[in-house]
Amino acid sequence: MTTLADDLREPIREEAVVYGHPLLYMKIWEVGMNPPAPAQEAYGPWHFHKEVELLALIEGEMGMQTQDGYFRLEPGDVVLLGASQLHRTHRAGAAPVRFIVLQVDLGRHMESAALPYAYGFADGAAPLERLNGLFREKPGFRLEIYDLIAHMYEEYRGRARGYELALGSAIQRLLWLFVRHDDEGLLPAAAEPDLLRLRPALDYVDRHLQDRITVEEVSRLLNFSYHYFIRYFRSAMGCSFVDYVNRKRIKAAERLLLTRDISIAEAALQAGVPSIAQFYKLFKRFNRCSPKEFVTRMSGREDG
Repeated sequence: MTTLADDLREPIREEAVVYGHPLLYMKIWEVGMNPPAPAQEAYGPWHFHKEVELLALIEGEMGMQTQDGYFRLEPGDVVLLGASQLHRTHRAGAAPVRFIVLQVDLGRHMESAALPYAYGFADGAAPLERLNGLFREKPGFRLEIYDLIAHMYEEYRGRARGYELALGSAIQRLLWLFVRHDDEGLLPAAAEPDLLRLRPALDYVDRHLQDRITVEEVSRLLNFSYHYFIRYFRSAMGCSFVDYVNRKRIKAAERLLLTRDISIAEAALQAGVPSIAQFYKLFKRFNRCSPKEFVTRMSGREDG
């Protein structure tokens, strides 16, 4: 397949999602694409947004590319993208394409009962797109998610009295379905009190990502001892505090490399990793490639 995206002349962008209802923190709509020109399969631009996205294909064939893989979709297929997941799409066949896009800030819909799973759906977690394997392994689950997205679209389009309640309930069911079918434990669960106690630490990381962050200062913030904080964080979040911070920093560096004309060393520094050697080590751990290879792959400089 020949990709038509041309290096970074069309910069990767952060998409600002305008919600269809101010209290639902979601957007859902249908997209139609005409067939591409003969012998061409042009990609749209790389982009990302803080909302989780689900795409349900109604008609035609299309491809979805992320930094971690490629999905070829046929009618009835669904694909899931995590918060801030870089992605782009293209039309993969001669027929017209129609699909429904659901973008939702799941954090805004985390009721008390859902808080134990909040981290699994968050930006700092392992890539949420790993859950797409469930669609391949469980056709019944895929169909249930597809029908739920279609139902949400009809509710939003019709806007009958109480549609807000219907959509809010559907989002809760969406969360429940993923958790219930997550046989491999890809969505680590934490107890609600643990998450509430750790919230100041998580907020501190977000505010100080470019600065030096130590376990000592964060544990003092929570009035925990050093060793207790280490054990508590791993137990609650399913990963070490250091891994959590490093993953957040590499995510930030990815966006810097793809959206700004800066060197790898500058991106590392701005993401809070002043040692270039350490940055390369961390980047390869989370992306299985070097920063340069990542930019080349994501900017469309090689055929896919």
